[in-house]
Parts: sequence; C-alpha cells; structure tokens
Amino acid sequence: MREKLFHRDFTLVVIGQIISLLGNAVLRFVLPLYLLDVTGSRSLFGLCSAAAFVPMVVLTPLGGVVADRLHKQRIMVALDFFTCALVALTALALGHLPLVPVLVAAMMLLYGISGAYQPAVQASMPLLCPPDRLVDGNAVINQVSALSSLLGPLLGSLVYGAFGVTPVLAGASACFFASAVMELFIHIPHTPRHTGASVWQTARADLAESGTFLWQERPEILKYIALVSAFNLLLSALLVVSMPVLIKQTLVLGDTWYGLNQTAMAAGSLAGGLTAGLLGPRLTVRRSWLTLLACGVCLIPMGLCLLAGVGAVAAFAVLTAAGFVLMACAALFTVTMLAHIQAQTPATLVGKVVSLLLTVSLCAQPAGQALYGVLLEQLAGGEGWVLLGAACGAMIVAAAARRVAYSAASGSSRCMAETS
Repeated sequence: MREKLFHRDFTLVVIGQIISLLGNAVLRFVLPLYLLDVTGSRSLFGLCSAAAFVPMVVLTPLGGVVADRLHKQRIMVALDFFTCALVALTALALGHLPLVPVLVAAMMLLYGISGAYQPAVQASMPLLCPPDRLVDGNAVINQVSALSSLLGPLLGSLVYGAFGVTPVLAGASACFFASAVMELFIHIPHTPRHTGASVWQTARADLAESGTFLWQERPEILKYIALVSAFNLLLSALLVVSMPVLIKQTLVLGDTWYGLNQTAMAAGSLAGGLTAGLLGPRLTVRRSWLTLLACGVCLIPMGLCLLAGVGAVAAFAVLTAAGFVLMACAALFTVTMLAHIQAQTPATLVGKVVSLLLTVSLCAQPAGQALYGVLLEQLAGGEGWVLLGAACGAMIVAAAARRVAYSAASGSSRCMAETS
C-alpha cells in the first residue's frame, strides 16, 4: 500500500503555498498591466519585464545553497514576511515617487524573492513526500501554482478594474502575511551542516559540488536544463509579453478579457498538473518531448488567426483555447522533469541542483522578453508572424529533446547491462 501523502506538514505547506502564490499571481498580473496602461509602450513593457527577471536569475542559485543549509521552514516564513512589507511600501510609494522606477524595483524584488523562495519549497518535497509519492507531491505543488495563477488574474482584473492598483497591493500584502503565519507551524526535517567556512566560501563550494555532480554523474540533466532554457526563450517569454499586447492593443479588448485569458491559461496548467497526478509513474522523461512538440503546435492556430484578420472575439477565443492546451502540456513537462531530477539527485544536493535548473533556464527568459517586446513593436500589424516563428523554434527544440531522451535511455540500458 502506498504511504499517505497529505499528512499535517505537507498539508500546511500546500495551504501556505496557495495563499502566498495567490498574492504573487495577483501582483504579477496587475503590476505589468498597470505599467502598460500608463506608458502604452510595448518596448518598455518588454524591457521592464525582462529586468524584473534578473534578480531571480541571480538569487535562485543562492536560494538553493541556503535551502540545503538552513531550515527550509524558516526561509519560507522570513521571505513571506519580507514580501508583505515590500508590497505595503510599494503601495505607499505610488503617487509620491516616479512611477516606472518604483514599479520596476518592486517587480525586480518580487521576482528575486521568488527565486530564493522556490528552491526551499522544491528541496522540501523529498523530505515531506514518501519516495513512491514524489511525482504526486510535485503534481500537487504544480496544481497549487496553477490554481493560484488561475484565480490571481481573475481576481486581479476585477479588483484592479473596479478600484485601481492600491487595493490590489493591500490585498496581496495581506496574503503574504497570512502565508507567513501559516508556515510558522510547519515542521520540515533538517540536519545542520557545519563547515567552519565563510558564507561565500560555503556557497562557492556547494555550487561547485552540484556542478561536479551534474557534469560527471548526471550529464543528461545538463542537456535537459539546456532544453528548458530554449523552451523559456521561445515560449515562456513569448506568452508573458505577447498576451497583454495582443489582447489589449492588437485586438483592442479590455482588462477583463485579458484576465479571462490568463485565467484560462492558468486552468490549463491546473489541468496539466491534475493529469500528471493521475498518470504518476507513467510519465517518463523519454516521452517528455511530445509535450514540447504539442506546445509548439498550439502556437500555429494562434498565429494564423491573427494573420487572417478574424474578428476580435473569435481571435480571442483561439488565443485562449490554444493557450489552455499549451499550458497543460507545459505543466506535464515541468512535473516530469522536476520529479526525474529530484529522484536522481542526493538529498543534500536537491536544493542546489533544482536552483541551478531554475537559474539557467530563467537566464533565457529576460532575453526573450526583451526580444519579443521589440519584435511586437516593430511588427505591429503582423504579430502572427512572431507566433509562427516561435512555433517553428519550439518544434526544433522538441526534436532535440527527443534525441536527448532516447540517448539518455540507451545510456542507462547499457550501464545496467554492464553492471549485471
């Protein structure tokens, strides 16, 4: 019989994640939208969104080191309390300080905190989930993220459209405070590791240890990290930048329509996470390239409907339906990859290896966001070509993923044969 997954501590982590990620999803929806509404500049929107990712790229590897060294529960509590204070200060600064620097600084800090926070959550999974329920546990966390992303844009669009940005910030700050209080009662096993070295020496040694593990013992993981980076460059960055531009400026639809689109795409992530939980061990890395191929295929009808000049509502329906399927496939890929990496990595290295995956893959996203912001501005009226070009790139990445998956599987079979 399989062990119970939803014990007290795992349940508290899930509830805390729901509250914290809901506040985060609302802010990630409203702040860039507010910037686009005020400035009307696609290039500025893309560049500011890209700049917001830089602290996440920098702090994610450090977050992995900290997650493997310190109490993971204390990391979550401290960062949620800090985020609560940050959002409250941002609300006070609006109207008194220059808008663009305030919003960019707030987004950069929020993304940086997220980069330091997520390795602690991911590194907790092997400690809270039985080995045969690790895929299920990751699927639950993915579903929580998807559910928060589903409710965040819908709630954010309603509150922002009716009352403006300040009440949104106040509500998000309350969410982070509630999450921090919830996390005070979580117990996550922790074994202190004392080295006697300085913080920077410890961080350098830990990162070198994880790099050696990947390079010498699990080189196939490095190839998967490169594929995820290409995926973020082509697809994740495109969705972040293009959807508000296409819906609000190209189709000339309002905030509520954009909120509905983001809600549907988050529902796609939720559906993908639920499917991953149902399939469990049947999800294998060898088949993961099929989900990447499906993501690229989803971009084709999106681009064609824009080039065909169909009505705004019909184009919105195509963008939203294809986006739903795309996000479901992306969620399946994410859950499969995380579970595989966690299962193949020693417990003392999980936080660092996962943070390295997040860091390298995220490095591509700011570049993609800046690039797509410029392309959408320069190709105004021909945005469909941008989507079709991204579809072709995604299919090339899927073909490369297939080669890597089959090569890794063949290598594992040879090793097993030699051992026997």
